[in-house]
Amino acid sequence: MRRSFIYLILITSSIVCAPNQLNAVDEQESLALLVRTLDAIDDPAVQTVLLQGMLKGLDGRRDIPAPAAWNQVGAKLAKSDNAKVRELVSRLSQIFGDEAAMQRALATVQDRSSQLDVRRRALHSLLSQKNKSVSALLEQLLDEPELRLDAIRGYAAIQNERAPEILLRRYMQWTLQHRQAIIETLATRRKYAESLLAAIIAEQISQDDIPSHVARSLSVILGESFIKVYGDVRQISVDRTQQINKYKALLTSNAFAKADAAKGRLIFKETCAACHVLYDAGGKIGPNLTGSNRANLDYILLNSIDPSYDVPLGYKMVIIQTVDGRVLNGVIAEENAQRIILKTVQQPTVVILKSDIEARKISSKSMMPDGQLDKLKPQEVMNLIKYLQTTEQVELAQ
Repeated sequence: MRRSFIYLILITSSIVCAPNQLNAVDEQESLALLVRTLDAIDDPAVQTVLLQGMLKGLDGRRDIPAPAAWNQVGAKLAKSDNAKVRELVSRLSQIFGDEAAMQRALATVQDRSSQLDVRRRALHSLLSQKNKSVSALLEQLLDEPELRLDAIRGYAAIQNERAPEILLRRYMQWTLQHRQAIIETLATRRKYAESLLAAIIAEQISQDDIPSHVARSLSVILGESFIKVYGDVRQISVDRTQQINKYKALLTSNAFAKADAAKGRLIFKETCAACHVLYDAGGKIGPNLTGSNRANLDYILLNSIDPSYDVPLGYKMVIIQTVDGRVLNGVIAEENAQRIILKTVQQPTVVILKSDIEARKISSKSMMPDGQLDKLKPQEVMNLIKYLQTTEQVELAQ
């Protein structure tokens, strides 16, 4: 049984790991083989592994022809006693263009009695399939705090003419996290960005609310009209040495001795952890800082003040514009002949089909915004740097 189980995983890996080598015919044959294997297996654990492998290999894709026998096998598995199997079958059926599966997913999204994680996965699956009906549901999901962030970001996935009006009307009512998500969402499409710029001009939204990475996107989308209002997106490198010397003067031995690494960890969590791992916690967009040269103050200051000074190719910002007008920026996590997986500040993985890409550009800029330290008070700077120079994890300040 163990040998058979390993064999099944290897079959699944032929789709997951080698999409560059598979043409359309090979892919259909591999999928058909997996479907036949699923039909011959009764163990929900093995079924789950195979279904997850198929989903991973097809993640982000749409309207794939259903493999031979899928309608019969999928219908059988959809009646499984195992809820996980039923959910995975539903998500695969959507990729295979099954309208009934999409209608069931829409019903799940609206069903408040369903588990939150199940509703969230159904929502993300429908957004991935560019389902227009789910876009119409986003406004009502904004009223559910647990799904609000997903709904805000859903407006970026599928263009909705009413999105700017809906989001801007609620902007001041919500938390900083939700306001940031609104700004990031409105910076993904030209029509959205024009409404955001109008809100800045009308002082409905403060210019200070626009982070550097969003300003870069807006300058790409709107060009001179944005720069006239916002000004040039700041280039720290011009006065890099002056900035470094300023912070060195602040970080005297006596002052640094009074710094609190525990409070610094809290600042790191709020400002850096979305993109960087330190002590096995944090996001994986930027480099892992655990093994970096953190004892060197010059290293910390240079990379904090001017993160674009020397950016490794794998961490350079990639700007992608899709055929439906969406603009995304991030770093490439994975790429094959059919899709790109982008890591962004907003989401750890965004799958983009290459057939959906209109333009793609590699920027010399880092994803990390310039001038991060300028946003902090002097004591906060000292606390953060003291934490960055620790050699083992400290307790999080309360």
